[in-house]
Amino acid sequence: MPPRKDPDASANVPSFYGAELRYRRELAGLTLEQLAEGSFRGVPFLSQIERGERRMPVDLARHVDKVLGTDGFFERRCEDAAKARRSGHPLYFLDVPDLEKQADTLDEWAPNVIPGLLQTEPYMRVLMRHGEPSPRRELIEERVRARLKRAELWNRTDRPAYWAILREAVIRNPLLPPGEMAEQLEHILDVIHSTESVLQVVPHTTTAHPLMYGMAKIMTFPDAPSLVWTESNFDGQIVDYPALVKDYRRSYDLLRAVALPPETSLALIEKAARNYRHEAQQGD
Repeated sequence: MPPRKDPDASANVPSFYGAELRYRRELAGLTLEQLAEGSFRGVPFLSQIERGERRMPVDLARHVDKVLGTDGFFERRCEDAAKARRSGHPLYFLDVPDLEKQADTLDEWAPNVIPGLLQTEPYMRVLMRHGEPSPRRELIEERVRARLKRAELWNRTDRPAYWAILREAVIRNPLLPPGEMAEQLEHILDVIHSTESVLQVVPHTTTAHPLMYGMAKIMTFPDAPSLVWTESNFDGQIVDYPALVKDYRRSYDLLRAVALPPETSLALIEKAARNYRHEAQQGD
């Protein structure tokens, strides 16, 4: 058996509380399985928390405090960990940027908007202006900076292998003026080519297909179970239940089959970018 990897409690706030959770659990003589019982969370999830890789959600903190008799310690510290990792992202999104960095592979399905990792600043701002009622300018700029920082992932030598599938409507129904929309599509092409990633488009003629009801990001890891991230307007969740992850994986694979081939998809985006560029020049 390989030696146990202990978290560095000094690395960050989640690591500190992960180390403390392991200490309190072992002091109580409990295994991860015993601590997880009745929590509606899986053992891999608790293990990642102990290693400082995941934030402890409030419902689990309450369960842990009850089982370990820690008098509300972990529940009171949940917001401390959240503040340490917020960095401009919505509270529900806190874990995703770190998970993206740790992933071996990222597979995204984007039926309604271009994925955040592929967005330009103008595209981000349009989404954020209309994404919630009366957003503050300061909040928009804070979230733009956070999203751009996420995109630094592309500069890493150990970046995950990336595969994206977009619905054609995302390309054909522009959220930006023609010139800016051309830049957005050219940016997508630059990222996909420079990182040797894969992109496919589901044509508008394909009206029925897998994963029709919303976006999904499937993440695999070198030493942890796979996860799925799903998101709506004001909320999102990590799916880590193995049977559900398997269903998402199967559906994504079927979606690849109904999408246009990668070369055809990129050619479609290139043509759309040229058309937007021509439209912008005609309007000058």
